[in-house]
Amino acid sequence: MSRLEQLELDRYRNLMTPPAVYADGFTWKTAVGALFLGFVMMPASMYLALFAGSGAHIGAAARWVTIIIFAEIARRSLKDMNMQEVYILFYMAGLTLASPFQGLLWNQYYVQSEYARAMGVAQDIPTWFAPSAETIEAAGRTFFTKAWLAPILLSSFAVLIGKIDHYGLGYVLYRITNDVEKLPFPFAPVDASGIMALTETKENKERWRWRWFSIGGMMGLLFGAIYIGVPAVTGAILAKPIKLIPIPWIDFTEQVGRFLPATPLNLTFDIGAFLLGTVMPFWAVVGGAIGLVMTFILNPVLHAKGILTSWTPQMGFIDTAYSNSVDFYLSFSVGLTIAVTLISFWKIVETLIQKRRERRNRKPGDVVEEEVGAWTRFVTNNVKRGDFSVFLSLGIYLFTSAFWIGLSCWLVPGFPWPFFVFYAVIYTPLLSYASAKLEGLCGQSISIPLVREATYILSGYHGVRIWFAPAPIPNYGFAAKEFRVMELCGTKIISQIKTQVVVIPIIIIASLIFSQVLWQMAPIPSDAYPFAQQMWDLQAKTTSLTFSATMEGGSLFMEAWKWKWFGAGIASGVGGFALLSVFGLPTLIIFGLVRGLGESFPGILVMQIAGAIVGHLYIRRRMGDQWLKFAPVLMAGFSCGMGLIAMVAVAFTILTKMMAPLLF
Repeated sequence: MSRLEQLELDRYRNLMTPPAVYADGFTWKTAVGALFLGFVMMPASMYLALFAGSGAHIGAAARWVTIIIFAEIARRSLKDMNMQEVYILFYMAGLTLASPFQGLLWNQYYVQSEYARAMGVAQDIPTWFAPSAETIEAAGRTFFTKAWLAPILLSSFAVLIGKIDHYGLGYVLYRITNDVEKLPFPFAPVDASGIMALTETKENKERWRWRWFSIGGMMGLLFGAIYIGVPAVTGAILAKPIKLIPIPWIDFTEQVGRFLPATPLNLTFDIGAFLLGTVMPFWAVVGGAIGLVMTFILNPVLHAKGILTSWTPQMGFIDTAYSNSVDFYLSFSVGLTIAVTLISFWKIVETLIQKRRERRNRKPGDVVEEEVGAWTRFVTNNVKRGDFSVFLSLGIYLFTSAFWIGLSCWLVPGFPWPFFVFYAVIYTPLLSYASAKLEGLCGQSISIPLVREATYILSGYHGVRIWFAPAPIPNYGFAAKEFRVMELCGTKIISQIKTQVVVIPIIIIASLIFSQVLWQMAPIPSDAYPFAQQMWDLQAKTTSLTFSATMEGGSLFMEAWKWKWFGAGIASGVGGFALLSVFGLPTLIIFGLVRGLGESFPGILVMQIAGAIVGHLYIRRRMGDQWLKFAPVLMAGFSCGMGLIAMVAVAFTILTKMMAPLLF
């Protein structure tokens, strides 16, 4: 790791330390919060996901809206909420956002999509994924039929097992990386800082958090009123919504294509992405900018060389991105991602080598706290924190892995279960540990692409049914950071378990009800849901392309896959890393470069680049490293303001749609 990179990451470390006292955050206040989240915030977040997509920051919005409403109600009742209660509300909001039956909305679209039908996928889709297109058309837009019973039950079981799995291998990795290796987890304080901002009492002297949260809240209210409020309200009463700011983007592909052939370009006006760019590691954003500029240079050259042959001047952003993926970026991007994975593993090995050298250079008699009793710290539970046995966690992991493999074998005859046993025993633990370690060191992660796809292709299975098997190849490394946030907030683990028991039934019931409501309001996708109308089209194309890999009679996926471009991607990534290392430049550039090359949503990346430039060259020069403390709280407030507007908009839209038959 270069000196520049180390200095960049050091600014993110040790922004917060765990409190001396831990407490149970699940109380009657948070129990009421579960109902509020399920029946007020869940429909708002589901609507936003279809209306404006991830650019609307749905996850953060729902979380912070819930926290601020309950914190203010408590204050008006002369009862402040403590940090543990606020964290549980924050965690609870995250649970409700993963609404299981929202996926059924995609299922009904895909089974009826022209791409699935044209490529011969639709007729082989199993009924436990979605009923046939003919059945859906006959029944109308409703999930309350016998044909949807199997998909609903399967989704419900997936929720239950998934929540149990949360305390499996991810918790073991948290104990290793946090308790034994004492890694800093530099980005965990981002969420914890926002939680602390809303737990300040009159005796708390750090009032700056509430001030910055309020500033961000006003920014979110103003931007949300323009970006979400106006089109949502006008769309409920007019034939088409009025969009003061284009949703989800402005498409410049056809105009740019006149002088930069085969170059997809869109632009989105998202202040949230701009704010995020101000706090992201600067060199990672620089890498993204380099990658984006390289596509502007590389794509016309590839088109001239006869590689990007599918593109035509009439294509817009969606079609251009898809055709470029088929011709080149599918193979090249996977190779580049594999290179980044290898680099990530090397960074871990490099850290271990450095620590070994430090141990050799120590004088006799020196004692280092981190290395005393490592095994003891791993197996010994922290009573104050409410730890449970790591061996129980390993048992949970083995149970959930066996459950998914067994269920897949039952649903899909001929399922290649030996591959998944290997993944569960060897591959997943190694990859998850590497990802947790990198997350703890510098806030990055490891993800090896197309492992599941390669498994199905190499297994020799013929047909489409296998692609719908509920056999995940998970990466548990991300869970370590979430447990670290809980620790920084002084919350006992039993609080999470109680929350799961209360929230899961609410999630299942509310998600099904509001999926039905949103579907009945308008077809999904349609003009009423602009983000889904744009992006689901591209997703259906790429999904059908992938599924064709195991179909008999020729595979478009295998025709699109080019081993030479895959090798070029690996060589480019490894070569770039070596070149940066030789000159002592930040290797975080490589991580950003992967995002920039063939970016499927460059509009967001452009806003993040603008935010990084302003943050690095102006804000940090004026405010110093204090900005890294202020910015997370400002972003939390912005998300809260956006969420408040979304709640009002979705309430107005639902009421208008429900009352329309009565008025006319």
